[in-house]
Amino acid sequence: MIFDKIYQYNFPTTILFGAGASKELGDYLLKNNLLKPLIITDKTIAQFDFFKEIIYGLKRKNISVEVFDDIHKNPVKSDVYKGTDVYDISRRDCIIGIGGGAALDVARAVVLRVNHREDLFKYDDLIGGDVYVTNDVPHFITIPTTAGTGSEVGRSAIIADDETHQKKILFSPKLLAKIVFADPLLTLDLPPFITAATGMDALTHNMEAYLAKMPHPLCEGIALEGISLISQSLENAVNRPDLESRSKMLIASIMGAVAFQKGLGVVHSLAHPLSSLLDTHHGLANAVNLPYGMEFNIEGSEYKFRKIARTLELKDETGKAVVEYLFDLNATIGIPHKLTDIGVKQEHIEMLADLAVADFAHPNNPKPVTREDFRQLYSRAL
Repeated sequence: MIFDKIYQYNFPTTILFGAGASKELGDYLLKNNLLKPLIITDKTIAQFDFFKEIIYGLKRKNISVEVFDDIHKNPVKSDVYKGTDVYDISRRDCIIGIGGGAALDVARAVVLRVNHREDLFKYDDLIGGDVYVTNDVPHFITIPTTAGTGSEVGRSAIIADDETHQKKILFSPKLLAKIVFADPLLTLDLPPFITAATGMDALTHNMEAYLAKMPHPLCEGIALEGISLISQSLENAVNRPDLESRSKMLIASIMGAVAFQKGLGVVHSLAHPLSSLLDTHHGLANAVNLPYGMEFNIEGSEYKFRKIARTLELKDETGKAVVEYLFDLNATIGIPHKLTDIGVKQEHIEMLADLAVADFAHPNNPKPVTREDFRQLYSRAL
């Protein structure tokens, strides 16, 4: 791959990938007669120079821009309602999500809500709500600024209830972006901690997708290549960032999101309650739990762990070696080994276990996970 060239991929949607790809946004909007975009992002991204340059570039082309950035780190239903109000009041004609998973989830949920005005959680995929997504949706564009969730190529948004903190999945093929502008230059200035946490999120997606019990050989091949790219680039992206490492991480993140249509697993079910109950960064929650979740999954999946170890070019092609690699990688990029280091206390364990066993991710885990398993995993990681 040449890292200063722009490529177009068409999988699963159109992806314009490469250094400077985001500069093509204005011409794309004009070509499609989209002159009043609502840009949904978060308050941190809205302060970056690259974001201001995107806004300035659009205004120079006489494109009217409205920005909505009033969202939580872990998005909740009220964020979506407020964003929809801005869309309505300012009479927008399309939606552009710019940011990491939180901004893109809110943007995608607003895309849904614009023409689907019943209670947002009626459309929860876990209760069959996708059948109610019947109306057209606004033209939707995504621009990722982290290499983690891969939400830019997703068809779902994870939004929590403001009161219960339970996460819901809003899903429909209609929620797939029409085009993704994946520009690794936008990730160059990410702080090391965010790079590390989001990078481990991408690794978790690829690993869990590969292990998920649903058979899907196409996704498994993509996941293994994603694991390989991350192993080549994450440490450099955190500690010695350059265009090559950032580019490899961004494409690996996209690959993880494509692969996990196959399913996720125990690690995400361990991580989601930390985000909803304690407002823990999702990538960090995955990163700390990943070695423990992978250790839990070794029994019965020895063959797949051998393939992961081979992909990582480990000397010992065993599940144990993969777990040791994950602990070592976390240490190298500044991720703690224990939940106590990220604010989890003994008194949280029972509530976390309740939320984890109710989570949507673990039914696709390669082996069943009980509430007692979750309680023990949290205690082991504490």
